Amino acid sequence: MQHMPFTQTPLSGLMKAIVTTGTGGYERLVYADVPRPVPGEGEVLLQVLASSVNNTDINTRTGWYGDDGWQQATRFPLIQGTDCCGRVVAIACAAYTALLGQRVLVRPSMRPSGFASMDNVWLGSDCDGAFAQFVKVPASEVFPVQCDWSDAELGTVPCACGTAENMLHRADVKAGEHVLVTGASGGVGSAVVQFAKRRGAFVTALCGRAKMAQVQALGADQVLAREDDAVARLGSAVADVVVDNVVGAGFPGMLQLLKRGGRYVTSGAIAGAQVELDLRVLYLNNLSLLGCTAWAEPVFGNVIAAIEQGDIRPTLTQTFALQDIAQAQRAFLEPARFGKVALIPPP
Repeated sequence: MQHMPFTQTPLSGLMKAIVTTGTGGYERLVYADVPRPVPGEGEVLLQVLASSVNNTDINTRTGWYGDDGWQQATRFPLIQGTDCCGRVVAIACAAYTALLGQRVLVRPSMRPSGFASMDNVWLGSDCDGAFAQFVKVPASEVFPVQCDWSDAELGTVPCACGTAENMLHRADVKAGEHVLVTGASGGVGSAVVQFAKRRGAFVTALCGRAKMAQVQALGADQVLAREDDAVARLGSAVADVVVDNVVGAGFPGMLQLLKRGGRYVTSGAIAGAQVELDLRVLYLNNLSLLGCTAWAEPVFGNVIAAIEQGDIRPTLTQTFALQDIAQAQRAFLEPARFGKVALIPPP
């Protein structure tokens, strides 16, 4: 490692962190003292100011991504935490001295092989994340942000907003197109509503009946209850793009809603990953099915710009101390919740 040109914090000692010791329940989340990470060549050390709870954190802990052997199981022990709002406190290369002391967001979908490859590494799933007082990350994944949002509000942004913008980017959503989004009251779904409106799209949102007014307040042009039959209400072939992270049994109906040449895009499967697909619907209607995990290069810069330009607003609903992570994840899973749940580590 090169000589450390500047540091605002000692590079040795212990820190508090939530260590996930394996797949299972909340008992796998252990609040412990662990060695503070030391940045290597091309890396920076962040003091974590805030993180938040995401489905990906829970899915990693419960082993959902490794079910049925279709994906390599996560290596434990692991410090999870996909979202990170932090302050740069140490660097390992003089080229990044301008970052020192800045409040930043970390792009959690990292591309170690470059953007020409779909290889990606997720903060908090494939490497130690932000459920800790400090985290080290590649300097290339750190984005300064200038705004009046609180640390907790910024801590809700990276995973949900980046995932939303990446799906819209991959689907090439244009002004005037009709975008239908399921799960619109969730973290990703509510971000899709805002980022699709930012692109000038007409947005139809599906969510629980009790949350319809809150989703409409985010800018959706029309809101349907998820209990409704969307095809019966809207008709067939009405949407240019369907953004669907719910999936499950409703998948065939989502394809019915697409116009010829329409695009279906997903990055999750909250209601179930196994679906029925009539391939005739796909090929006779010239539909495109897009799966999104690795983020495209412009995506996170677009997220930062949306914050700084005031085009989106946070949906923070609750804040917990880091050591109360089990309580925070339970709150996240409550059906009545609207908005994100933040976690604040000790200073």
